[in-house]
Amino acid sequence: MSTNSVVERTLGSLRENRAFRLFWFSNLFFFGGVWTQTLVLGWLAYETTHSDFLVAVFGAVRLAPLLLGPFAGAFADRHNRVRLLIIAASWALVAVSAVATLASLGRATYWVLVLGGFAIGLAQSPSQPARASLVLDLVGRQNLSNANALNSMALNMTQVIGPAIGGLMITGLGAPAALWVSTFWYAISLVALLPLRQYGRVIGGHTASAVRMVTSGLREIARNRLAATVLLITLAANTLLWPVAQSFMPVFAQESLGLDAAGLGWLLTCAGVGGLAGSLVIAWLGDFRFKGGMFVVGTAVWGLLWSLFGLSHSVVASFVLMTAIGVMSAAFGVLQTTLLLMTTPESLHGRALGVQELAIGIMPAASLVLGAFAEHYGVDTTTFVSAVLLVLMVAALAIWTPRLLRYSGDHSTDTTTLPLEEG
Repeated sequence: MSTNSVVERTLGSLRENRAFRLFWFSNLFFFGGVWTQTLVLGWLAYETTHSDFLVAVFGAVRLAPLLLGPFAGAFADRHNRVRLLIIAASWALVAVSAVATLASLGRATYWVLVLGGFAIGLAQSPSQPARASLVLDLVGRQNLSNANALNSMALNMTQVIGPAIGGLMITGLGAPAALWVSTFWYAISLVALLPLRQYGRVIGGHTASAVRMVTSGLREIARNRLAATVLLITLAANTLLWPVAQSFMPVFAQESLGLDAAGLGWLLTCAGVGGLAGSLVIAWLGDFRFKGGMFVVGTAVWGLLWSLFGLSHSVVASFVLMTAIGVMSAAFGVLQTTLLLMTTPESLHGRALGVQELAIGIMPAASLVLGAFAEHYGVDTTTFVSAVLLVLMVAALAIWTPRLLRYSGDHSTDTTTLPLEEG
C-alpha cells in the first residue's frame, strides 16, 4: 500500500466529510483551550495560595461537573446536540473571558479562580455526551471507529501541545494574556460549530423528565450486557490506573527516576506521542473486525505495561514503557466510546455516554484513596498492585461477557439487545 493510500485511509473521515471536518477543528480548538486554561488557572491558583491542598481543591472543583454526566446525557438525548455544544462553547467563552478580565485587572483571587474553574468545567464535562454522540450523526456507523480515532488524535495533540504553549505564554506574556489566547481558541471552536446547526437531530421524541430519563436509561443499560461490560471496564480503569497517570507522574519522575521538571515534561510527551500513534493506527484500521476484542485485550496489555512501569527505575526503560502505555491507551480511549455507541440504540446514546462520564468522574475520589496507599506503601507498589488488579478485573469481565471479545459492530452480529441475564 502506497504512502498516499495510507494517509487517505487514515484521514478518511476528515477528507470525505466536510461536516465532520468542521466538528474536528472545533474539538481541536475547544480542547486546546481546555488544556491551556487548565494549566494557567492551576498556575495562578498556586501562585495565589502557595498551598498544595488548595490547588488540589481547585482541581477537584474543576472536575466536579463530571458527576453531572447522566443528566447531561439525558439532555443530549432530549435536545439538539449541536445546539448544546454551541451553548457550551459560548458559556466557556464567557467564563474564560470573565476570569481573564479579572486577572488582567489584578483581581483574580483564589475563589475567583475556583468559581471560574467550576464554570469552565460546566462547559466542558456536561457537553461531552453530546460531543461524543454527535460523531455517529455526522459520519455513520461504518466510519465511527475512524472518526473517534481522529477525535482522540486531536485530544492527544492538544494534551501535548496545549500545556506546553500555556507554559511558554505564562513565561513570555504573563498568565492573563495566556487566558486571553485561550479565550480566542474557544471563539474559533464556536465559529466552527455554527455551520453544523442542521445536524444533531433528536431521536425518539423524549417527553419524560430528566430524572425519569436517567433512571430508565440506567435500567436499559443494565439489561445490555455488552454496554454494561464496557462501562464496568471504564469504571475499573478510572478507579485503578487513570488516577496514577493524572496525579503520580511528578512523584515517579523525582523519586523513582531522579528526573527534573524538564524530564517530567519529556516523560509526559512520550505518553502523548504514543497516544497519538495509537490513535492513528486505529484510524487507519477503519471499520475493522473484533473491536470488542481489541478493547479488552488492549486495556489488559495497557495494565500490564503500567505494572512494569511501576517497578522500573531505569530512565530509558521508563521512557519506552510510557510510549507503549500511550499507544495502548488508544485502544481503551477510542474504543470505549465507539463500543458504547454501537451497542446501544440511538435514543440512548447520550445517557450511555453520560454514565461513561460519571465513571470518569470517580477519578478525583480514587486519586485520594490511591494517594493514601502510596503514602504508606510507595507509589511504585501502589501502581503495580492497581495495574494487576485492573488486568484481573478485565479478564473476569471478559469471561463474564465472552461475546464482547468477538464483537465487531456490524449489524449482522449486532447483539445490542442481549439482556443481562443471558450468557
